[in-house]
Amino acid sequence: MKKNDFSDLKAVFVNCTLKKSPQLSHTATLMEVSQRIMKNENVQTDFIRLVDHQVANGVYPDMKDHNWDEDEWPDLFKRIIEADILVIGTPIWLGEKSSVTQKLIERLYAMSGMKNDKGQYIYYGKAGGCVITGNEDGVKHCAMGILYSLQHLGYSIPPQADCGWIGEVGPGASYGDKEWNGEKLDTPVGFDSNFTNRNTTFMTYNLLHLAAMLKANNGYPNYGNSREDWDDGARWEFENPEYR
Repeated sequence: MKKNDFSDLKAVFVNCTLKKSPQLSHTATLMEVSQRIMKNENVQTDFIRLVDHQVANGVYPDMKDHNWDEDEWPDLFKRIIEADILVIGTPIWLGEKSSVTQKLIERLYAMSGMKNDKGQYIYYGKAGGCVITGNEDGVKHCAMGILYSLQHLGYSIPPQADCGWIGEVGPGASYGDKEWNGEKLDTPVGFDSNFTNRNTTFMTYNLLHLAAMLKANNGYPNYGNSREDWDDGARWEFENPEYR
C-alpha cells in the first residue's frame, strides 16, 4: 500500500474545554489521538486551549475596537488561518457543545467576510472536523452544529469528519480516566473502544486526504464563487426564473 505524503500540511487543534490549564481535559486526551496520527504523518500541528486566552465575546475581528479592554483573538486567528486543517474539540454539557465552542464559532464568523487571493471567502480551500467527548448522549447533535457552521463559513468537510466518546447514562468516568470512585482501572476509559478508535483514525485521514487534494489544486477554482467578481458585476450563468 502506497504511503501518502502529508508533510506539507499544517493542522490546528482548538480545544474548547471549560477547564483552564493545567486541569486535565478529557477532550484534549481524545484530540491527542488525532494529533499523534498527524505528527506521525509528518504534519505540522498546533494546539490551542481557547479558555487559556483572553478572547472577547463578539462578532467583529478585534473587539478592542468595540469597548473591550483585551482581545487575543486577532493573534489566535493568525495561527488558525495559517493551517490547512482545523479540528475543533468540545465536551458535551446538557446535550450541547460548550459555550467556549460557540464563542470560537462566533469569532471565526467575525473573519468570514475576509477574502483570499482569488477573491473567495477566506476559509475556502481548508478542511474542518470535530472531536467530542462527554457522558450520556449528544455527539452527533454537537457535530451537526459544529460542522454545519464550519461549512457555512467556507471550510470543506470530508466524509466521517467527526469522532467522539460518550460514557454510559448517568455519572461515570470520562474519556482517559485511569481510576473511578477510588478504584484503578485496567485500561484508561474509552481507550478500548473500537468505535471511537476507528472513527478518530478515519476522521484524521479523511481530513488529511481532503486537505492534501485542496492544497494540490490551490483550493477551489474561483469561477462562479468569487465574491470580488460578483461585486464587480459577474453573474456567470445565473439568471432569475421567468415570471409565469
